[in-house]
Amino acid sequence: MAPYARMEVTLIAVLGGLLTAAVAFFTVWAIVPALLTLALLGFYRDPAREPSRAADLVLAPADGKVVEVTDDVALPDGRRGLRIMIFLSVFNVHVNRSPCAGQVTAVEYRPGKFGNALDPAADTENECNTITVEPVAPLPGPIRVRQIAGVLARRIVCAVKAGDRLTAGQRFGMIKLGSRTEVCLPHDSRWEVLVEVGDRAHAGLTVLAHWRTLEKA
Repeated sequence: MAPYARMEVTLIAVLGGLLTAAVAFFTVWAIVPALLTLALLGFYRDPAREPSRAADLVLAPADGKVVEVTDDVALPDGRRGLRIMIFLSVFNVHVNRSPCAGQVTAVEYRPGKFGNALDPAADTENECNTITVEPVAPLPGPIRVRQIAGVLARRIVCAVKAGDRLTAGQRFGMIKLGSRTEVCLPHDSRWEVLVEVGDRAHAGLTVLAHWRTLEKA
């Protein structure tokens, strides 16, 4: 189970077990609370994964569906970038993983609303948390990962701070019960995007983009 949800997992397991036992004492329909308990626990699953260690790859930071791939987009700091957005449903694994190896240079939390994560207004209005990473060469930086809350996601967990070092695919937090996660890469023609809208991504496993060196470009 996810290391960032021990309290939730414990409460669900204990209360679900008690409710199942209580219902079982009176009726055979104890299967209903038992299945509900298992479903709720499933939201906090954290399967073991072996991320690629290739230094020229950017990995998915979240499980879910790719809903946007936009190049040359305006970033909050005024730079241009390549943005890849992943939408997490309640059925996806919710643990976030680092898209690359590098050092965290900034973590910025912004309070906000809990609107539909697919609504364009979510970019500026929803609660979010942005992690800025200076990646290990040859990847250019900075690379930003933004955790964005949604209608059901009411808590963003980030377990890293400025100065921390991350390996590619390392867990750094989670968004609880659906949301979206986006990656912003520096604008450059040497990015080879390997996903498109509609693709399914798996955190730490799916390669979003490949950095082509001058020799390979």
